[in-house]
Amino acid sequence: MAEQRAVPSRVVAAERLAVEAGFKKSCIPEVGRLLRMAAASKPHGVVAESGTGSGVGTAWLHSGLGADARLVTVERDEELARRAAGVFAGDDRVRVLTGDWRLLERHAPFDVFFCDGGGKRDDPGRVVELLAPGGILVLDDFTPSADWPPRFEGDVDELRLFYLTHPDLDATEVLTTPTSSAVVAARRQTPR
Repeated sequence: MAEQRAVPSRVVAAERLAVEAGFKKSCIPEVGRLLRMAAASKPHGVVAESGTGSGVGTAWLHSGLGADARLVTVERDEELARRAAGVFAGDDRVRVLTGDWRLLERHAPFDVFFCDGGGKRDDPGRVVELLAPGGILVLDDFTPSADWPPRFEGDVDELRLFYLTHPDLDATEVLTTPTSSAVVAARRQTPR
Protein backbone atom coordinates (compact mmCIF):
# COMPACT_ATOMS: atom_id res chain seq x y z
CA MET A 1 0.00 0.00 0.00
CA ALA A 2 2.82 2.44 0.82
CA GLU A 3 4.36 1.93 -2.63
CA GLN A 4 1.00 2.62 -4.31
CA ARG A 5 0.71 5.92 -2.42
CA ALA A 6 4.30 6.97 -3.15
CA VAL A 7 4.57 10.33 -4.86
CA PRO A 8 6.60 10.22 -8.09
CA SER A 9 9.83 12.25 -8.04
CA ARG A 10 8.73 14.53 -10.90
CA VAL A 11 5.54 15.34 -8.98
CA VAL A 12 7.69 16.35 -6.00
CA ALA A 13 9.85 18.52 -8.30
CA ALA A 14 6.78 20.17 -9.85
CA GLU A 15 5.26 20.79 -6.40
CA ARG A 16 8.52 22.44 -5.32
CA LEU A 17 8.41 24.61 -8.45
CA ALA A 18 4.81 25.62 -7.60
CA VAL A 19 5.88 26.79 -4.15
CA GLU A 20 8.81 28.75 -5.61
CA ALA A 21 6.58 30.37 -8.23
CA GLY A 22 3.72 31.06 -5.80
CA PHE A 23 1.40 28.94 -7.96
CA LYS A 24 -1.51 27.74 -5.81
CA LYS A 25 -3.74 25.86 -8.28
CA SER A 26 -1.83 22.60 -8.63
CA CYS A 27 -3.47 19.22 -9.06
CA ILE A 28 -4.29 17.49 -5.77
CA PRO A 29 -2.86 13.98 -5.15
CA GLU A 30 -6.31 12.35 -5.35
CA VAL A 31 -6.77 13.69 -8.89
CA GLY A 32 -3.13 12.94 -9.65
CA ARG A 33 -3.60 9.24 -8.97
CA LEU A 34 -6.65 9.30 -11.25
CA LEU A 35 -4.52 10.92 -13.98
CA ARG A 36 -1.78 8.31 -13.57
CA MET A 37 -4.36 5.54 -13.99
CA ALA A 38 -5.91 7.21 -17.07
CA ALA A 39 -2.50 7.60 -18.76
CA ALA A 40 -1.53 4.02 -17.87
CA SER A 41 -4.72 2.75 -19.51
CA LYS A 42 -3.51 4.05 -22.89
CA PRO A 43 0.12 2.80 -23.10
CA HIS A 44 0.51 3.78 -26.77
CA GLY A 45 -1.68 6.85 -26.57
CA VAL A 46 -1.53 10.56 -27.07
CA VAL A 47 -2.06 12.23 -23.71
CA ALA A 48 -2.85 15.94 -23.42
CA GLU A 49 -3.29 18.54 -20.74
CA SER A 50 -4.68 22.04 -20.91
CA GLY A 51 -3.26 24.19 -18.12
CA THR A 52 0.23 22.93 -17.24
CA GLY A 53 0.73 25.33 -14.35
CA SER A 54 3.92 24.24 -12.60
CA GLY A 55 3.62 20.72 -14.04
CA VAL A 56 2.11 18.81 -11.11
CA GLY A 57 -0.75 17.30 -13.15
CA THR A 58 1.67 16.78 -16.01
CA ALA A 59 3.98 14.85 -13.70
CA TRP A 60 1.13 12.63 -12.51
CA LEU A 61 0.17 11.92 -16.14
CA HIS A 62 3.84 11.25 -16.87
CA SER A 63 4.03 8.71 -14.04
CA GLY A 64 1.53 6.51 -15.92
CA LEU A 65 2.87 7.22 -19.41
CA GLY A 66 3.73 4.16 -21.50
CA ALA A 67 7.08 3.87 -23.27
CA ASP A 68 5.35 4.38 -26.64
CA ALA A 69 2.98 7.13 -25.48
CA ARG A 70 3.47 10.85 -25.79
CA LEU A 71 2.31 13.73 -23.63
CA VAL A 72 1.66 17.28 -24.76
CA THR A 73 0.65 20.06 -22.38
CA VAL A 74 0.09 23.78 -22.78
CA GLU A 75 0.44 26.71 -20.39
CA ARG A 76 -0.33 30.38 -21.10
CA ASP A 77 2.18 31.76 -18.59
CA GLU A 78 5.53 31.73 -20.39
CA GLU A 79 7.67 31.57 -17.25
CA LEU A 80 5.63 28.75 -15.70
CA ALA A 81 5.75 26.81 -18.98
CA ARG A 82 9.53 27.22 -19.23
CA ARG A 83 10.06 26.09 -15.67
CA ALA A 84 7.63 23.15 -15.98
CA ALA A 85 9.42 22.04 -19.16
CA GLY A 86 12.59 21.74 -17.07
CA VAL A 87 10.91 19.09 -14.90
CA PHE A 88 10.63 16.87 -18.01
CA ALA A 89 14.01 17.66 -19.59
CA GLY A 90 15.52 14.53 -21.06
CA ASP A 91 12.20 12.79 -21.80
CA ASP A 92 11.37 13.30 -25.46
CA ARG A 93 7.87 11.85 -24.94
CA VAL A 94 6.85 15.12 -23.24
CA ARG A 95 6.29 18.51 -24.91
CA VAL A 96 5.39 21.64 -22.96
CA LEU A 97 3.88 24.30 -25.19
CA THR A 98 3.46 27.97 -24.35
CA GLY A 99 0.28 29.75 -25.38
CA ASP A 100 -3.46 29.29 -25.79
CA TRP A 101 -5.01 25.87 -25.19
CA ARG A 102 -5.97 25.64 -28.86
CA LEU A 103 -2.31 24.88 -29.64
CA LEU A 104 -3.22 21.35 -28.57
CA GLU A 105 -5.50 20.91 -31.60
CA ARG A 106 -2.60 20.05 -33.92
CA HIS A 107 -1.73 17.08 -31.67
CA ALA A 108 -5.27 15.64 -31.47
CA PRO A 109 -7.04 13.28 -31.31
CA PHE A 110 -6.31 12.46 -27.68
CA ASP A 111 -6.53 9.13 -25.91
CA VAL A 112 -6.44 10.95 -22.57
CA PHE A 113 -7.23 14.65 -22.11
CA PHE A 114 -6.89 16.34 -18.72
CA CYS A 115 -8.68 19.59 -19.43
CA ASP A 116 -7.69 21.70 -16.45
CA GLY A 117 -7.27 25.07 -18.14
CA GLY A 118 -8.58 26.61 -21.32
CA GLY A 119 -11.36 24.86 -23.19
CA LYS A 120 -13.15 23.36 -20.22
CA ARG A 121 -15.44 26.38 -19.85
CA ASP A 122 -14.94 28.46 -22.99
CA ASP A 123 -15.35 25.75 -25.66
CA PRO A 124 -16.58 22.47 -24.11
CA GLY A 125 -17.89 21.18 -27.45
CA ARG A 126 -14.42 21.46 -28.96
CA VAL A 127 -12.93 19.67 -25.94
CA VAL A 128 -15.14 16.65 -26.69
CA GLU A 129 -14.23 16.78 -30.40
CA LEU A 130 -10.52 16.52 -29.57
CA LEU A 131 -11.00 13.10 -27.98
CA ALA A 132 -10.29 9.97 -30.00
CA PRO A 133 -13.01 7.31 -29.95
CA GLY A 134 -12.54 5.60 -26.58
CA GLY A 135 -10.55 8.61 -25.35
CA ILE A 136 -10.78 9.51 -21.66
CA LEU A 137 -11.57 13.03 -20.50
CA VAL A 138 -10.79 14.18 -16.95
CA LEU A 139 -12.15 17.46 -15.58
CA ASP A 140 -11.51 18.36 -11.95
CA ASP A 141 -12.31 21.18 -9.54
CA PHE A 142 -16.02 20.52 -9.16
CA THR A 143 -17.95 20.72 -5.89
CA PRO A 144 -19.95 17.55 -5.20
CA SER A 145 -23.71 17.85 -5.64
CA ALA A 146 -26.30 15.39 -4.36
CA ASP A 147 -28.92 16.96 -6.66
CA TRP A 148 -29.92 16.19 -10.22
CA PRO A 149 -29.35 18.17 -12.22
CA PRO A 150 -26.13 19.02 -10.36
CA ARG A 151 -26.09 22.36 -8.62
CA PHE A 152 -23.36 24.77 -7.59
CA GLU A 153 -24.06 27.68 -5.23
CA GLY A 154 -27.80 27.12 -5.62
CA ASP A 155 -27.92 27.18 -9.42
CA VAL A 156 -27.87 24.37 -11.96
CA ASP A 157 -24.24 23.69 -12.87
CA GLU A 158 -24.64 23.95 -16.65
CA LEU A 159 -20.98 23.16 -17.35
CA ARG A 160 -20.99 19.91 -15.38
CA LEU A 161 -24.39 19.03 -16.85
CA PHE A 162 -22.99 19.55 -20.37
CA TYR A 163 -20.26 16.93 -19.87
CA LEU A 164 -22.39 14.48 -17.87
CA THR A 165 -25.16 14.42 -20.49
CA HIS A 166 -23.21 14.90 -23.74
CA PRO A 167 -24.49 12.35 -26.28
CA ASP A 168 -20.97 11.36 -27.40
CA LEU A 169 -19.70 10.69 -23.87
CA ASP A 170 -20.20 8.04 -21.23
CA ALA A 171 -19.55 10.15 -18.15
CA THR A 172 -19.69 10.00 -14.40
CA GLU A 173 -18.71 12.17 -11.49
CA VAL A 174 -16.28 10.78 -8.92
CA LEU A 175 -15.61 12.10 -5.47
CA THR A 176 -11.92 12.97 -5.11
CA THR A 177 -12.17 14.35 -1.57
CA PRO A 178 -15.22 15.00 0.63
CA THR A 179 -15.38 18.53 -0.85
CA SER A 180 -14.21 18.03 -4.45
CA SER A 181 -15.10 15.91 -7.43
CA ALA A 182 -14.06 15.22 -11.00
CA VAL A 183 -15.99 14.35 -14.11
CA VAL A 184 -14.49 11.38 -15.93
CA ALA A 185 -15.79 10.53 -19.38
CA ALA A 186 -15.01 8.25 -22.30
CA ARG A 187 -15.87 9.22 -25.85
CA ARG A 188 -18.15 6.65 -27.42
CA GLN A 189 -16.67 4.57 -30.22
CA THR A 190 -19.57 5.54 -32.46
CA PRO A 191 -21.57 8.72 -31.88
CA ARG A 192 -25.27 8.35 -31.07
